[in-house]
Amino acid sequence: MKGKEKEQRYLKRDYGHYHFTVKEFMKYTGQAAGLCAVADYLFYRSAWVLLLMLPALVFYLKWQQNRMIRERRKKLNYQFKDALTSLSVAVQAGYSVESAIKTCVRDLERLYGKGTDIVEEFRYIESQQHISVPLEELFLDLGSRSQVEDIENFASVFYTAKRTGGDMNRVIQKVARMLGDKIDVKKEIEATLAAKKSEQMIMSLMPAGIIMYLQLTSPGFLSVLYGNPFGIAAMSICLAIYATAYWLGRKIVDIEV
Repeated sequence: MKGKEKEQRYLKRDYGHYHFTVKEFMKYTGQAAGLCAVADYLFYRSAWVLLLMLPALVFYLKWQQNRMIRERRKKLNYQFKDALTSLSVAVQAGYSVESAIKTCVRDLERLYGKGTDIVEEFRYIESQQHISVPLEELFLDLGSRSQVEDIENFASVFYTAKRTGGDMNRVIQKVARMLGDKIDVKKEIEATLAAKKSEQMIMSLMPAGIIMYLQLTSPGFLSVLYGNPFGIAAMSICLAIYATAYWLGRKIVDIEV
């Protein structure tokens, strides 16, 4: 049993897919159902339309899945910067790059804890070295699976330097410094945009809030828009414009470095 658990620990991780836990699945399904119910109440007030909205649950879960994939890759990118820093320190202390991987794993475990992506990736690299898989190929494989640009770039530089006999200490130091600077810029941009994202969310909620306010204070004012073909068409157009505006707002504040 212990052997199976150890073998499972070193399996490759797929960063192109994300599997919800039961708790996450229930959470996001509940959110999607709540959004459909609110949209139906504000724009249609029809049980039949609510039933037609049920397929939106699938799209919402897929959207959340893609968001979790992006978050996982971003977290791996940040963690990889610390891994390179640890690797650079170990190489400067006199270790070979291959031997420095083991030291790096211990540092990452203390920093992030067991079971995190970066720890398991470096554990996998360490285990593959025991069966004589070249380190440069392992980094190329990590870059290919993670699809993180910084990791892919490091893997390419490391592969070239390793095959051409370059100064590995200098290569790792330079790449670690450049990656650290880039991540620092990303974090500054995220901090700057945090307030703007909050403003964007408030502006996105305002149209729905206005409709809700009118329904509560002057229910007869909007009654002409419910229960007839013209009203359904008009509210559908409004809902489409509302959804497009929200999507555009999210795209504007989502800046990639």
